[in-house]
Amino acid sequence: MTLASTRVTRETELSVIGKRIPRPDAPAKTRGTAQYVADIQRTGLLHAAVLRSPYPHARIRSLDVTAALALHGVKAVVTADDTPGRSWGAFRKDQPVLASDKVRYVGEEVAAVAAVDVETAREAVLLIEVDWEELSAVLSIDEALADGAALVHDDAPGNITYHFGLERGDVDAGFARSDVVVEGTWESARQFHAAIETIGSVAEWDLNDRLTIWTNTQTPFLSRGRYAWALGVAERDVRIIQTEVGGGFGGKSGDDNNPVVCALLARKAGRAVQLINTREEEFLAGSRPRMPMRYWVRLGVDRDGHVQAKDIKVLADNGAYTGKSIAVMGAASVRPDTLYRYPAVRADSTLVYTNLVPTGAFRGFGSPSADWAVEQAWDMAADELGMDVVELLRMNAVESGDVSLHNHRITSCELKQCIDKAAELIGWHHKRAQRTPNRGLGIACSVHVSGRRSFGDYDGSSAMVRLNEDGRATIISGEGEIGQGAGTVLRQIAAEELGIPFEDVDVTPSDTQLATHALGALASRVTYVAGNAVLRAARAARQQLLEAAAVQLETAVSDLEVRDGRVMVRGAPGAFGGGVLVGEVARKRLYQRGGGPILGVGEWDNPSDFPDESRYGNESGAYNFMAEAVEVEVDPETGNVQVLELAAAVDCGTVLNPTLAEGQVEGAVAQGLGLAQSETFAWSDGRPQNPNFGDYKLPTVGDMPIIHLAFAESYEPSGPFGAKGVGEIAVDGVPAAIANAVHDAVGVRITELPITAEKVYRAMREREAQR
Repeated sequence: MTLASTRVTRETELSVIGKRIPRPDAPAKTRGTAQYVADIQRTGLLHAAVLRSPYPHARIRSLDVTAALALHGVKAVVTADDTPGRSWGAFRKDQPVLASDKVRYVGEEVAAVAAVDVETAREAVLLIEVDWEELSAVLSIDEALADGAALVHDDAPGNITYHFGLERGDVDAGFARSDVVVEGTWESARQFHAAIETIGSVAEWDLNDRLTIWTNTQTPFLSRGRYAWALGVAERDVRIIQTEVGGGFGGKSGDDNNPVVCALLARKAGRAVQLINTREEEFLAGSRPRMPMRYWVRLGVDRDGHVQAKDIKVLADNGAYTGKSIAVMGAASVRPDTLYRYPAVRADSTLVYTNLVPTGAFRGFGSPSADWAVEQAWDMAADELGMDVVELLRMNAVESGDVSLHNHRITSCELKQCIDKAAELIGWHHKRAQRTPNRGLGIACSVHVSGRRSFGDYDGSSAMVRLNEDGRATIISGEGEIGQGAGTVLRQIAAEELGIPFEDVDVTPSDTQLATHALGALASRVTYVAGNAVLRAARAARQQLLEAAAVQLETAVSDLEVRDGRVMVRGAPGAFGGGVLVGEVARKRLYQRGGGPILGVGEWDNPSDFPDESRYGNESGAYNFMAEAVEVEVDPETGNVQVLELAAAVDCGTVLNPTLAEGQVEGAVAQGLGLAQSETFAWSDGRPQNPNFGDYKLPTVGDMPIIHLAFAESYEPSGPFGAKGVGEIAVDGVPAAIANAVHDAVGVRITELPITAEKVYRAMREREAQR
């Protein structure tokens, strides 16, 4: 990998920000001492297994658990009769905890068993007798929308989950002005999160009928609210403790039934219960995979290349239950319009129920499907104009100060710089001038949010920073850590603001009973939103420290500074020149008449808008941008596509920790490559065949191309030390960039993911036959 040099901040004399600080949680993870869900031990812990539907659509005529209960070692069995009988979900409450009258997809939870060990629990599940009446199923968007199709939900006529449309500007007039109009339809794919750790929970009720759930969720506080609703208990009676999280990527954001089923079993058994998905269960019904979309795009530009209008129609596969799919489709319909200076846009988007595994949040949150289509349309327009696509994108790229048609207000943007860097790193102009047969270049851009208002008119965070008597600081925050290094970055922000060494800052785990309220890891928000809350808490603690030191040193606050863990009088010679230890000041402030601890409180809400029904409103307080360029080689005999090099240039504001930022980009690129080229199942009767890592092909080290990575010279005024989000954006443009490169290499355009050798070979043969 090559890394372009970058100015990390506009601040001066920074000692921690912008440095390659190692992650403090790495030693425990590498030694195997970190506590994941599977490591949680409670007295009398039972183990659980779940009976799941073998059919995509069926009626449950009867359910008999007698034999299961009679098996030695079984302590509890739960069915729908043990639930409050209410459905739940983030945006639409349509998902039961356990199916009662009908099942709607293969893998849906029907009953569950708790036993002394997992083998006994699984044996008991096989003893549960179900009388099924198999029903007609709709296993694709087309089947679901066909006249007379079976309904997935009786209260959703035509299997329509949700529909919205918008038009901003005069789209028809824009196309009338256009000299070049291109259009096409693209199909994206269902991609699974494939986190190394599957979803799991441990649940326990205390004598006061209060519930504690240890789980690997990304969003402890949001999950608490949903689980409490599903269980029919007060939110105050549910405590969520986040364990270590072995990868999330959106799949552990509180949409699955695992913790709720676990809690039901624990209540009925009167003992703690552990429920951990198998890998097969994770594919069938655990994490909610990326939502497939059929995305039609029409794009118009004038002869000089200036965009005049864009029109899209989206059909999205919701699966059997909704989760976060409404928001995913909405993002895919609107967010790409923040990339270019569109004078007029129109969208018509429909979310469709099918009898397939529910879809939901996945890294990129709709943008990969949108970019797969829209960025290829831009490439087609460049071909029609006879223009270098790099120049076309650059000509139309947004800049700082622009406001999109959806009122997205762009306060910092270095998209043009990203395009230039990506082209430079891939050797775009040189390689285009000296073409190699069967090799091609492609580029795609993307935009992402740094947090967004999804769950009411709030996208904020809160934190406390406590300065202890030994000079160390503790960040109390509910944001949590899911493996991306959030805890490290929050420590850096606090250490820099407090003026103490990074090693002297700790951060608490996320615990809804003990930590401050937080929304958790979603929408690339933690660095930007939680970082600002921690910055304000640290600033408040620092002010208290300086005020206490001013009294103790008999000087003015304005004469003091904090550096390297010491409070110093600016320019003072002698004894005062070396300063006083922070811990000494904190101790003296505490142990005196009327004293108290140094405790800073910080809160910050994203300066964004809650969008209206047409999704009009500033989606985020800051937007991050990216350009990705690839070089591919296509085997003309087989159609095999090898990605030789990939250049990624990212505008994420100040890079607070280059090592972590690079890791986020490289990991997202790997997921983008999997989406683009290999991640797919053969499906039969609504079931993925062989749902395991042997058949679901994730990219390995041997599949990775040479990666060139650069960060734009950028600064976000509202971000902590100028930073904004970086965690998701690099997955977005990879498939489109590869497709554009394949077209550049052999003249065929692939419109359905993944880009397999068979599809490329078939397209090349069809192209030859048409000559």
